[in-house]
Order: sequence, then C-alpha cells, then structure tokens
Amino acid sequence: MKKIFLTSSLFVVSLFAQEMLEESKYAFVASSIGKGKPYFLEVGAESCHSCQIMGKMLYKIKASHPNYNIHFINVAKDRKSAYELNVRMIPTQIIYDKKGNEVFRNIGVLPQEKLNTLFKEFGFVEE
Repeated sequence: MKKIFLTSSLFVVSLFAQEMLEESKYAFVASSIGKGKPYFLEVGAESCHSCQIMGKMLYKIKASHPNYNIHFINVAKDRKSAYELNVRMIPTQIIYDKKGNEVFRNIGVLPQEKLNTLFKEFGFVEE
C-alpha cells in the first residue's frame, strides 16, 4: 500500500511541476537583463498558492511563446535575490525593458488579460 501511495504521490508532484514555470537562477537572469530584450520576472515560492496560480498562467504563455524571456525566481531557495530585487511580498512580477530599466512592478496575482496586455505593451510581442 505504501508503494502505491508513494508512486501516485510522485506522479502528482511531477504532473504539477510540469504545469509550473521552470525555476531560474537570479544571478544568471540578472546578467542577461538589459541586453536588447525585455524580461519578465515572476518572484515567488513553490509553496505560495498565489505564486502557483501565476506560475501556471506563465507556463502556458511560455509554452505558446518560447521566445519570451519569462523567468521564475524562487526566493524560498534564493533569499538573497529577494533583497536584491527589493521584494517585500510574493508573488511579485517585475518587467524590465530592453535597456534593463524596471518599467513595471506588481504584487499579487495578475489576471490573464492584464498579462497579455503587458506582454504587448512592453515589447515581448513581435509584430
């Protein structure tokens, strides 16, 4: 019985993980910001329910638009990044323009329609 429970638990965890935006290291992402493309950072933690909601929405967007620079920064594992990004609450979304300037910041869950608007407004969508 324990083996069946463990196997089904691992399946659920792996299924859940596939629907979430993959974690990025902030040090890697920071070295790329400001080099000609806009960046969207989702700052949160895997254990945060609102972060999970955002992660699922952003996963779908990233799957549809793999060229978008969308990154999940897990502050539960990298607490220093929260300090460097001046994040006080999670989830926090931060958008940087092509030159590396912060142009948008939000705390909380963004509706899908607002995300679509932001990606168009800040140059993620190439027409």
